[in-house]
Amino acid sequence: MDIDYTVAALMFPAIPLMMTMYSNRFHTLSALIRQIHDQYTFEKKVPPEWENQLHVLNKRTNILKYVMGFAAFGFLFNMSTVLMLYINTIQVARLNFAACCICMIISIFLFLQEIRLSNQALKFHLSDMESMKKDL
Repeated sequence: MDIDYTVAALMFPAIPLMMTMYSNRFHTLSALIRQIHDQYTFEKKVPPEWENQLHVLNKRTNILKYVMGFAAFGFLFNMSTVLMLYINTIQVARLNFAACCICMIISIFLFLQEIRLSNQALKFHLSDMESMKKDL
């Protein structure tokens, strides 16, 4: 397969968009953690299923750390692909582009895991609401 600048250019719009999406997800998660922290610290409210929620939130932050890390490495490998093409080392450029694709694939699979955990956290909230409804 021939590799040129257009191959590496295919990833340039995708990677920053994915990183923006991951960052937005992380920002939302951090706001939720701060809200729960404030409720516990200042209002001394302990939500039902608190321990389960904290466990899931901890897993999600760890997974998002790796998601964003692999996306960043994918971007670096893509940039190094362009550099290797510029200095005319085609074989190294191919390896760098393969590493870019592998990093992005891992990032996407980890993001799917984070979405699964997010759905699990929402189920904890729904179970809380159902138990509160029964108490009324």
